[in-house]
Amino acid sequence: MARLPAGVKLGPDDRPRCGWCVGSPDYVAYHDAEWGRPVHDDRRLFEKLCLEGFQAGLSWLTILRKREGFRAAFAGFDPAAVARFGARDVKRLLADAAIVRHRGKVEATIHNAGRYLALIEECGSLDAYVWRFEPPASARPRKLTLAALRAMPTTPASTAMSKDLKRRGWRFVGPTTVYAFMQAMGLVDDHLDGCAFRGAA
Repeated sequence: MARLPAGVKLGPDDRPRCGWCVGSPDYVAYHDAEWGRPVHDDRRLFEKLCLEGFQAGLSWLTILRKREGFRAAFAGFDPAAVARFGARDVKRLLADAAIVRHRGKVEATIHNAGRYLALIEECGSLDAYVWRFEPPASARPRKLTLAALRAMPTTPASTAMSKDLKRRGWRFVGPTTVYAFMQAMGLVDDHLDGCAFRGAA
């Protein structure tokens, strides 16, 4: 069998995948069915921005395993509902072991829901806003190797989106967080060359 490119590993079914996912069935399922596939649904985009904020300092696997708990706690990430949360809701959320109990991140999620409502008044949808930051093909590596990926913890596009969100008052949306969001939501295809799922979207 040909040698796999750096960063690519065989999954449980012997198909080559991005190596970060193969150690956990939860990660494999997420990698195969979700990560890097273009998303245009506002609710899912808002949810992912919120969860990426919660991930800061933690592994995505931790957040992924608590995702259903987050959805239950935050009204299915309905921005209009979350924007109405008050002090009693914050207290409830900080006592909820099904989520990450971090006051700053909880309060940022509620705050960002209000910022979402303001954004869609201007842009029509979060989808329309987010996808204006999709980088052109010319700005992406022609061959995505592990070395190339490691050199991109942020990109000009993620930095621009982060800066604009912060200008609009959003919190926990730094360039690295925004780049992880862009990877997950399919604005970029960061499946490594040699991964069976590169270009599958």
